[in-house]
Order: sequence, then structure tokens, then C-alpha cells
Amino acid sequence: MKKYRQLNQRNHYLINSMPDLIKVNYDRNGKSTKTNALGMREMQERAYDRRYEQYLLIKAPPASGKSRALMFIGLDKLENQGVEKVIVAVPERSIGASFAPTNLKEYGFYADWDPKDENNLCTPGSDKSKSKIQSFKNFMDNDDKILICTHATLRFAYDEIEDKIFVNTLLAIDEFHHVSASSDNRLGELVRGVMANSEAHIVAMTGSYFRGDSVPVLLPDDEAKFVSVSYTYYEQLNGYTYLKSLGIGYHFYQGRYTSTIHEILDTDKKTILHIPHIQSGESTKDKYKEVDSIIDTIGLVDRVDNDTGIIYVKRHDDGKMIKIADLVNDDQKYRDKVIDYLRKMSELDDLDLIIALGMAKEGFDWPYCEHALTVGYRGSLTEIVQIIGRATRDSSNKTTSQFTNLVAQPDVEDDEVKLSVNNMLKAITASLLMEQVLAPSWNFKTKVFGDNKTKPGEVKIKGFKEPKSEKVAKIIESDLNDLKATILQDETMIKAIPSGVDAEVINKVIIPKIIREKYPELKDDEIESLRQHVVVDSVFKNSEVKETGGKQFIRMAGKFVNIDDIHIDLIDKVNPFQHAFEILSKSVTAPVLKLIKDHIEANRINITADEAVLLWPKIKVFYKKFEREPNLESSDPLEKRMAEAIIYLKDQKRRSQND
Repeated sequence: MKKYRQLNQRNHYLINSMPDLIKVNYDRNGKSTKTNALGMREMQERAYDRRYEQYLLIKAPPASGKSRALMFIGLDKLENQGVEKVIVAVPERSIGASFAPTNLKEYGFYADWDPKDENNLCTPGSDKSKSKIQSFKNFMDNDDKILICTHATLRFAYDEIEDKIFVNTLLAIDEFHHVSASSDNRLGELVRGVMANSEAHIVAMTGSYFRGDSVPVLLPDDEAKFVSVSYTYYEQLNGYTYLKSLGIGYHFYQGRYTSTIHEILDTDKKTILHIPHIQSGESTKDKYKEVDSIIDTIGLVDRVDNDTGIIYVKRHDDGKMIKIADLVNDDQKYRDKVIDYLRKMSELDDLDLIIALGMAKEGFDWPYCEHALTVGYRGSLTEIVQIIGRATRDSSNKTTSQFTNLVAQPDVEDDEVKLSVNNMLKAITASLLMEQVLAPSWNFKTKVFGDNKTKPGEVKIKGFKEPKSEKVAKIIESDLNDLKATILQDETMIKAIPSGVDAEVINKVIIPKIIREKYPELKDDEIESLRQHVVVDSVFKNSEVKETGGKQFIRMAGKFVNIDDIHIDLIDKVNPFQHAFEILSKSVTAPVLKLIKDHIEANRINITADEAVLLWPKIKVFYKKFEREPNLESSDPLEKRMAEAIIYLKDQKRRSQND
């Protein structure tokens, strides 16, 4: 390791701390961790109630107990439903430990989960090795009941067997968002083939069903065959015993992140640090040097344990020993030691920091983790949700947890600023989605004349279309947050919101178009019913609700409106996703935001130099009269055009200065 060096004064950098965009507090009633007579927690009991379904999709956040829910369902299918084999496929080997032998009888269930050691193929070695593929094929031919393997081993074995071999088999796919409807997604091809050509049962499990890109997980016809069980972040976290708040924040830096990481990394907090992918702009292109640099900022290396691979570092300021797991190191023998240590550790003091690149995201279980620190823009909502989940386990060592994204501050003079800002908006809207997931649910009903009785958590709205279609009701119950994720990521939506597109256009044109693309089988009246629910739900989730004198009020358009007076026409005039961009404008300095906005607008404005020159005298007259520049958001077409001319001329001047 390199010796620790003080930061050189010539190394100019800036770290700009953005306050938590989201700070969520919730009650701690212990409900989500309490068990019933069969030893099942709340989510597991909900999933078990659907155990007779052939195709079951379990959507629940990290740490909610999906792996054990699968054990209960799998054992019941083996014992009572004629299923002969259970295959569990996980995305990476370290997650296989979640499906290790488990004593369930002790807590009231009638059978234990007890796969044989030789049928756990999540062991060191290549996932496509002949021995693992042969072990998979042997399992299908013998009388053993349970097998655990990686997605990769399942895919490679699938290439050598026929679909029909999965008859009377339960295929459980963990982190199901790895599946894609794309024709070149091999896991998706496997699932489609098994569904079409066998009578296999499938249990799909994920903490984030949306993929974070434009490709759906399943085609609508295939997805319709699944029965969904959803368990929200709010239900889980509200029912915790210890953890009571979650912070989500962003920090900007200039220069290299390795020179500023010490400002954010607090080694007194149990932390998982994800460094940027080597192909990203934030990467120095030498991941090993990045790890060395991070360790050097913490302290001096005392030793590396030969048996576990854990690095022991004496902290600079007080000599405290910090235990670090390096999952960036590609040496297979070293990594196997570290992974084995991570599987077996059980005490708070066993580890302080994990440094990773692509690992320790999905399904990785370290309950003591307090801080998930990630370097670089994350364009995928799925990845953000998974990373946040590393810090949201309930544990006696923490009452609060934190997700921090350390990102490069956009260079407002850079031609690529448009892409940078787009990525930043994705990250912020993704964090906003987390707030929506964490917020309590409202039940929306149509309000009719003289109907004033409401139940707790219920809102009655004039003109609201309640879902009469079973398809729409199913989407609202299980897929509403996924649909919001799709809307927030849509390219048209990303451009529309900061551009000042009229709220009614967003609500009545853009959102229905996105819904129609995602659910092409829906009829026009079903799309309208779903659209209304999305808009109303988003308005309530992004607003402040108060109760005064027995009446409820919601803050809309800067003022409080009596909930009894709300109707769908009023809500359609409110941009339901505006809050994301309000956060952006409040958190980034006004001059930076103005330059970024002007640069984006300059790329969108269609104006010639001749027209801009002709408008210049009028602009000077306008400024003299009103003592301000023309407003781009003005309803006066001439004022708006003058504002566009100013942006165009400033951009041309900036370009000429850079030439």
C-alpha cells in the first residue's frame, strides 16, 4: 500500500455537500419482524397464502425475508402439491448463503429446509464449469429435492437439457429483475421457454421489479400469468424494532473522487463503499490504485489476515483498528477467502468497511451496515434501490441509516453537460421514488353528493374513476411503483418537466402515452382509470397533508386545499412529479443551475443568428422598462422568444470563448 500523504495544496477540488434530499421517519412497532404460529413474518405469511399459485411473483424490499418465504413455499409444494424438486437460482455465489440449511421446525413450521451440501453449487469455481453443469444434470436425474445454484450455472445447464425436464419442478429465481423481455437476455429466454414448454412452477423474487431501463422484465402476456405479492418499504421499515429513519443524499466533487472521499467516508459507521465502474467517467481506470488510495486516507495497513483476506488498518487520527474487506481484488483465491469470511461473520466488530465494485449489492446481507456510499452516477433505479437496501436492515446498532451518492459536479462549460444533468435528474427522481415507496398508502374513492363518510387512510375525490377492471386493480395493487419508475425514466418525461410543459399536457397526454406503451393490452377507459390513480397517488405522496379541526388539508400549488373540495380536474392541473425538480433547484446553487438550464435550452431552441440580432434592440427596451431579462416561462410569445434569443446569444459567446 502507498504511504499516506497529505493532500497537495495544488490539487484543487471542491466538494459541495447536498443536504439529504429525503429524510424519512417512521414508527417502530416491531410488526414486520414478529412471527406467527408457523414462524412466519408478516411478508412471509402474505406470500405463503399464495403458495398454490403456479406462477408467483414476490416483490418485497431487501431484508424483508424473501429467501425464507421461498423456503416455506418450496417445502409446501414438495410435501403437499406434487412438486418433486426445488431449484433456487441466485445472481451471485455470495447470495447462496441465504438458502443454506435452516431449522424451521423450531419456530413452528412442519419441516426444515435442508439441502444437501453437494447440491449447493454456489461454491468457489467457475459457474460454467463442467463439474457444476454435470452436478445440475445429476440432480435432475436423482431423488434429491433441493438444489441451489447461480443464474449463470442455471443458464449453462439449460443449454444442455430440454424444457420438459422441469416437469413437477419449482424453479425459484432470486433477483428476478435480471430477467428481461429482450430476445438476447438468456435468463429471460430460459423463463419463457420453461413457461411455454413445461408444467413447472415458478417463484420470482425481487426487491425492485423495474429494471431501470427501457426493456420490461416480462412481456405483458407472460406477466399476466403471474400472481403478485407486494410488500412495501413502508410496511417493512414501519414495523422495525430499532431502525427509525433513512436519509438519502447527494454530494458533488470536482477533480478526482479519491481526493475527496475522506470528506464523506466515516469509518465510525459500518459502511459499504461502491467505487465507480472502470468504464465510467468517475473512474481513474485503475481500480486497484483507487482502493489503495481510499485505504491510505483511512490509515496505515497493519496486516492482511492470511486466512480471511481481511485488511487491518490503523486509523490515522486515533490508531483505532479498522477491518476492511476488499471485494475489488480479482484474485480468485483471495476473493474466496473474503467471501467465506463475510458469509460467516456474525458480530458487530467483525468488520467496519467493505470496498466493492460490482459485488455486495443484490441480496448481500450485512445487518450492521449503517451507510451505503456509492461513487458515480447511477442511471438504473434498480441499482439504486438495491444499494439502499444494503443499509436498511434492522439492527440494534443503529437507529438511522444513510445512502450517499458521491458524484462529479457537472461542468457547466462542458458540451456533455446535458448528459450529466440527465443522469443527475435520474438519480434524484430515483431517490424521490424511494420516498413514494416509503410513504403510507392512501385509498382513493369516488366522491358522490352527500357522501361525507371516510375511513382512515381513505380520500374521496370528485370525478375520480375507480378501477372497475381486474387488470387495472392488479396493476394498482402490485405494480404502481414500477409504473411510476417507468414514467420518471421516460425520455419524454425527463425533457418535459424542467421545460415547463403544461401540467395538463403531462397528465393527459404524456402519462397516458407511457401507460399505453407499458400496458398495450389495456383499453382506453382502463388507461384513463390507471392514469388518474397514478396522478392522484403521486400528488398525495409528494404533498403535505395536515389535519385541522377534524378536517384534512393537502398543500397544492403553494396553498392548503380542503380534501373535501378536491376533484380530478384540480389535480390534473398540478404536476405530480414537480417535487423532484424543486429539490434540484433548492439543492444546487442558483448560478450553476441557471448555466445548466441555459445550456440545455440552447440545444433545444430553434433560432437563427439573424433573428437573435433583430430581437436585440427589443430586448434592451424590455430590460429598461421592466428592469429584468425576458422570462423563458412567460405566456407572452414575444417575451418568451426574446428570452430564447438571450440564451442563444450567451451560448454562442461561450462557444466562441472556448474556441
